[in-house]
Amino acid sequence: MSKVYRVYVEKRKENSVEAHDIRHNLRHQLGLETVKDVRVLNRYDLQGINEDVLKMGVSTILSEPMTDEVYLEDYPSLSQAKIFAVEYLPGQYDVRADFAQQCFQLLSQETNIKIKYARVYEITGINEKEMKLIEDFFINPVDSRLAKLEKPETLDDQTTVIKEVPIIKGFRDFSVEQLNDYIRSNGMAMNEDDLKVTQEYFKEEEKRDPTETELKVLDTYWSDHCRHTTFGTIITDIDIENGTFKAILEKDIENYKASRHFVYGIDTDRPLTLMDLGTICMKELRKRGYLDDMEVSEEINACSIELKVHTDTGDEDWLLMFKNETHNHPTEIEPFGGAATCLGGCIRDPLSGRAYVYQSMRITGAGDPRKSLKETMPGKLSQRKICREAAQGFSSYGNQIGLATGYVHEIYDEGYIAKRMELGAVVAAAPKHQVNRLEPQAGQIVLLIGGRTGRDGIGGATGSSKKHELKTTETAGAEVQKGNPIEERKIQRLFRNAEFSSKIVRCNDFGAGGVSVAIGELADGLNINLDAILKKYEGLTGTELAISESQERMAIVINKEDLDYCMNECHKENLEAVCVAEITDHKRLTMHYRGQKIVDISRDFLNKNGAKRYQNITLALPDFTIDPYQRKIKETFKETVKDVLSDLNVASQKGLSERFDSSIGNGTVLSPYGGKTLRTETEGMAALIPVLNKETTTCSLFAYGYNPKIASWSPYHGAINAIIESVAKITAMGGDYHTIRFSFQEFFERLDNDPKRWGQPLAALLGAYRVQEALLLPSIGGKDSMSGSFENLDVPPTFVSFAITAAEADEVITPELKGAGHTIIEMMIPCDQNFIPDFEVLKNVYDTIHNLMIDGKVYSAYTVKEGGLIESLFKSAFGNEIGIEINDSLSLEDLTRRKYGHILLEVDNDQIVTHASSRIIGHTNNSKEVTYKNESVSLDEAYQWNVNVLEDVYPVFADSGRHEVKVKDCKDRGRLYASKKYDVVKAVIPVFPGTNCEYDSARAFKKAGAVPRIVLIRNKTQKDIEDSVKEFVEAINESQIIMFPGGFSASDEPEGSGKFIATVLRNPQVKEAIADLMDHREGLIIGICNGFQALIKTGLLPDGFIHDMSSDDPTLTFNMIGRHVSQMATTRISSVKSPWLRYVDTGDQHIIPVSHGEGRFIAKKEVLDKLVENGQVFTQYVDDNGQVTMQSPYNPNGSMYGIEGILSLDGRVLGKMGHSERQGENRNKNIYGDMDQKIFESGVAYFKGE
Repeated sequence: MSKVYRVYVEKRKENSVEAHDIRHNLRHQLGLETVKDVRVLNRYDLQGINEDVLKMGVSTILSEPMTDEVYLEDYPSLSQAKIFAVEYLPGQYDVRADFAQQCFQLLSQETNIKIKYARVYEITGINEKEMKLIEDFFINPVDSRLAKLEKPETLDDQTTVIKEVPIIKGFRDFSVEQLNDYIRSNGMAMNEDDLKVTQEYFKEEEKRDPTETELKVLDTYWSDHCRHTTFGTIITDIDIENGTFKAILEKDIENYKASRHFVYGIDTDRPLTLMDLGTICMKELRKRGYLDDMEVSEEINACSIELKVHTDTGDEDWLLMFKNETHNHPTEIEPFGGAATCLGGCIRDPLSGRAYVYQSMRITGAGDPRKSLKETMPGKLSQRKICREAAQGFSSYGNQIGLATGYVHEIYDEGYIAKRMELGAVVAAAPKHQVNRLEPQAGQIVLLIGGRTGRDGIGGATGSSKKHELKTTETAGAEVQKGNPIEERKIQRLFRNAEFSSKIVRCNDFGAGGVSVAIGELADGLNINLDAILKKYEGLTGTELAISESQERMAIVINKEDLDYCMNECHKENLEAVCVAEITDHKRLTMHYRGQKIVDISRDFLNKNGAKRYQNITLALPDFTIDPYQRKIKETFKETVKDVLSDLNVASQKGLSERFDSSIGNGTVLSPYGGKTLRTETEGMAALIPVLNKETTTCSLFAYGYNPKIASWSPYHGAINAIIESVAKITAMGGDYHTIRFSFQEFFERLDNDPKRWGQPLAALLGAYRVQEALLLPSIGGKDSMSGSFENLDVPPTFVSFAITAAEADEVITPELKGAGHTIIEMMIPCDQNFIPDFEVLKNVYDTIHNLMIDGKVYSAYTVKEGGLIESLFKSAFGNEIGIEINDSLSLEDLTRRKYGHILLEVDNDQIVTHASSRIIGHTNNSKEVTYKNESVSLDEAYQWNVNVLEDVYPVFADSGRHEVKVKDCKDRGRLYASKKYDVVKAVIPVFPGTNCEYDSARAFKKAGAVPRIVLIRNKTQKDIEDSVKEFVEAINESQIIMFPGGFSASDEPEGSGKFIATVLRNPQVKEAIADLMDHREGLIIGICNGFQALIKTGLLPDGFIHDMSSDDPTLTFNMIGRHVSQMATTRISSVKSPWLRYVDTGDQHIIPVSHGEGRFIAKKEVLDKLVENGQVFTQYVDDNGQVTMQSPYNPNGSMYGIEGILSLDGRVLGKMGHSERQGENRNKNIYGDMDQKIFESGVAYFKGE
């Protein structure tokens, strides 16, 4: 038995940002004001290594000498401290342990290493009772537990005996009572009728009792999550309450029936269902010729439309795909994992359609996150905890996979205490020629690609369909999946390979239902070999393998003759792949495991989707004595402005948005916050189509609409307003509304058999039907979730509209006001006495707006929403600090009314717009104030009202704790040319597990005139490691430049960025090749973000060579704000002592995207002073006045001396946190200032002698 070593790692006090935050939360959230000291120690138990490897790994993998204290076997504890440790439950994915293990395997070249991780908390100033309260605060029983403090004797897994899958004996003769007992005892989502149908099938057709797996598979296959049984329920009768609005609803229902007759024929016997109502417009408009751009296929992965993309080599046919997905139940019980896999699952849908996913949007619903823990319901996590951890989970996944999140908004309504809404939407695209959607044929095979299978996520599909109550929050742990974005990034790279994608016959992602659904849906006849599935650990039963929802897996159908090619391509991308099934000509789903046939079900029965359900529905009418569109006003303008801008649903969410990387991929057309001050928030997303190795001007526009206040008053009006809001935003961004397509998200209370509850989604869908018919714009997809209840609480009726279209990037309008002396026009949409918009006027108004924009007559545009004109005016003014004088004829009621569909335009003068449905709202000036009837409100004061509301939950500002800065310009350029000139300059770009900026970096070098070469570092086996090292060394020897791009190598684990890369660079062969490049071939090295971190942690910066690290070396550590930071930052050139900097001068300022969690540059004062004196500090963060600063948010991470980038002494190694590769034409149109430092051009010129 191999020895177990124990290592404790603790951040030194000056670096212990997390421990400081925990102490603050314990004192303020839990009210434990006696808490004194808090310590956080990372505990690692390691097995399978020797002491020499341990010694090397402790200082390079588990810790950093510059920031950490390390204790072997035991550590000195504080007097009278309470101590506890937390670890993941067995079977839950532990990313820190996983990548620590991978790093040690790289270091030792051993494969039998095992590492277990736990976090130890030591707290003084508390008693035993308070200790229990703190344990409950830290431990979510869904995924974690208390860990033993004693060191185990071994880390070997216990041998488990896998039992045969049981047959449910006597099932065919179960009584009704026995059937219901079976449902309850097995936690099934089926109802009694479903199980009766199943019983009848096995009795009459199969003439045998079912296996446990068969019943679980059917329960999963027929769940509301997978088969939308609620939306498929047959509507038997619709009863409308009496009132004047009844005639309106009756007319809508008659119109719907007329649409059915047009689509299906006058004699159709097709039942009325919510699904039919939700899709009828798409079918009708397609039949009428309004939907020729929709891709039609039996393989349904995501909404897909055909698109002409303009590139610098000519026009191309592409598919534009989009998808929305909720993960409400999982996020409610385990916020980080639930939100992370919400995005992961959303990505995989269009990814399975062979599209590259390039932008995401996150819309969430929550209760007030500012409330204290004491105000939290029993059985619930606090809203603050859910909100913050879910944001961390979603952003962590997106940031790591390399997906730009272009828009983030959280909707606050007390109804979401019943169940959180975690809603993600993504946009993807693929060249049309590489997507084949064919019918699988007998003899073809199924490959399972990607992650391994474990117990995580078992029951997720059925869990989201079951009743949610107190006991389910305590027992639903297995239903939450754990995400691994690094694995999914590899699949994205693989599917971007046109040759590989073109060989895919059909594809399905592993989401709800696991193997039973993902593979089970691929063809009518399937024979699945569960023994072939790669497992995370041993001991899984056949049932678990059949329904596990382990993430990051993809099933593809291919021809047998393509097997070797496909396996080889997977291997190149560091992906595991196995053949797990074969298509048969028998219409049956069969599964085998360990010599036992555990599933054998006919396809016809599977496709029954359980027992038919019937429901009569009652439609309630809105209460028209209430005006839900009018806000209450205060006595004065200033008080009203403060009230509106301080509203929780109007408040700035900059501190939330900045957790999400919005610039990765270098295709962002609109940054989330823009203007010179970066304070005007955008209303939607715009991003260039992700053409590879080319330039394009074509972009997508994406926006959402929804207001729970309106929808709670009337789901019918809520849906109408949601759609109009999304259309208005697209129009305001410069889009042509005629080309918009929708996808809807429905999230309602649990309906049970209550006719009135069923009336809510029916009313919403009727409202949506009316808008689609009026605008001739269809929804071509959507997602429903019908379990939004907890005990006696219900979510608000939720109908979210997502709108998408394509545009030319130069036609995109940015929302910030542009200058003084302009006129602000309100384009209005009249409504009738029932608050229904005049759709004919709306269409005419939006056509007018678009024509004005095409003619170049609109400077900026902003829609009117929750905060009325006040919100729109102030938010559009914040960005460039443009003052406004509001028209005195307007009332405060005018300024605060929720007027969905109205759009404000900034134009040159009063005569530009003469439309009958327009009016002048005001005029712009240079005052930096908004004035109304002799009352003035400064923009700065108003912004503080707006931004401070959520500062305690999602902080924008952080105290760096230090204020000293030092600046010394170095104008000495050093050597600008290499001795040898090259006609072809080669740059090698290594891609490690977690790297996500390789495409952006390759584009930058290609644009600069170099030839980039991307080398993947594979580490699945020892041979993979050896081959990758060999290839990397060969590439270095053939290149003049090494570029270490950004990303999250090994998920920035274990607790620290760049460690995986640093471990590779310390490989003797790699180290020697780098030394040869620098010492004998005058080579250049650049590292950005994660690459910079790796250079720092190997000594290449600031010393220019790889060496062991000491406590005297500088490093990059966690941001002072305690979170990931994604924003624009302005930097100043302080030194040009490098061939990388030939095209800039000292004093030049550039605005650069930053996106990192560990960008704070720290060092001892004497080291900092030496770097400045030597001219090695080349960029520093500056404030609005161009002064180097420690002040947040100008200095986004708290870097000492405001340092953003440094050089080696000779200037040939450059590292910086800001992403200088993320810039170019048609990008970041709402960002002001020079973004191009010409770093890549300078590096190439050094070798070309130009």
